[in-house]
Amino acid sequence: MPLRKRAHVLISGRVQGVWFRGSTKDKAEQLGLHGWVRNTNDGKVEAVFEGEENAINDMIKWCHHGPPLAKVENVEINWEEPKNIEEGFSIRYH
Repeated sequence: MPLRKRAHVLISGRVQGVWFRGSTKDKAEQLGLHGWVRNTNDGKVEAVFEGEENAINDMIKWCHHGPPLAKVENVEINWEEPKNIEEGFSIRYH
C-alpha cells in the first residue's frame, strides 16, 4: 500500500467567488484524496489533502491555477503527519 501523506495548503490570489472550493472538491475526489477545503476570512482558500503522495502532488499542481476564473498568486504548502481521520472530501464553511 502506498504511503499516506498529508499536505496543508493555503492558496492566495483571486480564489474566492470563482468556484474554487467546489472545483477543489471535484478534483480531490477524482484523485481519491481525503480532506477539506474552505475560504479564509482574509480572502484565501485553505485546504488539507490526505492520501497517496503522487495524488497530492497532482492536486497541488492543480491548485497553482485552479478553476478557469481563478487567478492564483501563491500556494503555500506545509507537509504534516497524516492523521487518517478525514473520510471523503468536504467543503467547510467555518
